[in-house]
Amino acid sequence: MIYDHARSRPGELAVSDLERWRSWAELADRATRFARFLREEAGVAPDDRVALLMHNRVEYVELVVGAILAGVWVTPINWHLAPEEIAYVIADSGAKWVVCDDAFEATTRAAGAPGVLRVGGELDAVLASASDEPMPGDGPAGGPMIYTSGTTGRPKGVKRARAGSLAAALAGQEAYGHRVGLDGSGPHLITGPMYHAAPLMFAVYDQANGAPIVILPRWDERRVLDVLTESAIAHTHLVPTMFVRLLRLPEEVRAGFSAPRLDLVLHGAAPVSVPVKRRMIDWWGPIFVEYWGGTEGGVNTLVDTKEWLEHPGTVGRVLPAFEVFAVDDAGERLPAGEVGQLYCHAKGQDRVFEYHDDPDKTEAAHLAPGVFTLGDVGFVDAEGWVHLVDRKSNMIISGGVNIYPAEVEQVLQEHPAVADVAVFGVPDDEWGESVKAAVELLPGFRASPELEAEVLAFGREHLAGYKVPRSVDFEDALPRHPSGKLYVRRLRERYWAGRATRIGSADLG
Repeated sequence: MIYDHARSRPGELAVSDLERWRSWAELADRATRFARFLREEAGVAPDDRVALLMHNRVEYVELVVGAILAGVWVTPINWHLAPEEIAYVIADSGAKWVVCDDAFEATTRAAGAPGVLRVGGELDAVLASASDEPMPGDGPAGGPMIYTSGTTGRPKGVKRARAGSLAAALAGQEAYGHRVGLDGSGPHLITGPMYHAAPLMFAVYDQANGAPIVILPRWDERRVLDVLTESAIAHTHLVPTMFVRLLRLPEEVRAGFSAPRLDLVLHGAAPVSVPVKRRMIDWWGPIFVEYWGGTEGGVNTLVDTKEWLEHPGTVGRVLPAFEVFAVDDAGERLPAGEVGQLYCHAKGQDRVFEYHDDPDKTEAAHLAPGVFTLGDVGFVDAEGWVHLVDRKSNMIISGGVNIYPAEVEQVLQEHPAVADVAVFGVPDDEWGESVKAAVELLPGFRASPELEAEVLAFGREHLAGYKVPRSVDFEDALPRHPSGKLYVRRLRERYWAGRATRIGSADLG
């Protein structure tokens, strides 16, 4: 991978974070030296673990690639976590070394990491003294071990099945990139936090095919438009929250945007409302490819813009390596069109992934060998198109009726005063749960009983009565991080505190 690119175009850009940059030769050299440091000086053996705790920056790419070359598992840590949560990930992963930037050095050391390496002069000195001998292709391959809440319990590191050698793993990355349209034909822009599986790994797959990576240090919708144009970006990954924020830029800003090189926008990670996606297509053109999948199973379905316009709301048809179906509460397959928990069958594989050091959690995510769930609820229609409804853990049961918050959120998001919205269940003595909405307002709007009534009336125009929230809380800002994930627990726990509830206390949503 990088060795070929380093030989054929050594001085060309391989990765930039808009402040620092690396050529292909520099990337290959630094990734190799990090691999050699781990294996020859740091006491890290194949299948051991290292972790990264840092903001988006060029070193992230070289360290991830270096870990893969070294045959070790690399865990990017969510830097939004509280110190005790970071300490848990470091301890649970068994990371022998944690590489951090200045902002997180104190947190890393307080967490008791066995080895700590600080980005900057300390890392540079270590790399300068390490060997630059390329890693052998017949050696073991490393890979990401990214922490996710999975379907139940505390977060666990996900270990995907790996190829038998480094050469095979790198060839697999190239093939995977082509499968989803990441053919290396132009620069790839990372817009989200690199501790998240999608922005990190899609960029790595594109780079395996020759794409230089441009890293946005943090999300900023105006800056995104500038970088897409100035850096002649060909490919990027977005989440639905980013769509909404881009669409709320002033009309004159949107009208002046042009990025002729941009020909693929991958998106997923959360359901997107049909009106929002249509508006993005009208603005940017038919360049959107939606996927459904997760850290555990990778990409399971795909749909391009043309197909999506013919089947609005779908997340695509299943890829040839998989089968997708819905099951009822007893685990029995449901007919086409009926809503249930979605399962993926990886054909010819007994195990696609496992949760690190947690066989019980691994078994709970599997219906049978090679048949796993990501915790999503949805249906597969008669033509094989997969549709998501929500996460099973988010479901509200009111009077025995299932209500899926994502559907309600997508409707309320269309109200002209709403900047962001979260819908969740709160205790109700009569119904068990009732529907609550938490709303962040756009600038220029103020919370009031009149606006609450207007938002609820808007909901009644577009939703069945039982799905409409009973009330609205106006929040200064919703707890959402740049990957698009809402921390719903932080909103609903104030209502469930001290109650015996069916909503699991370990839910990290």
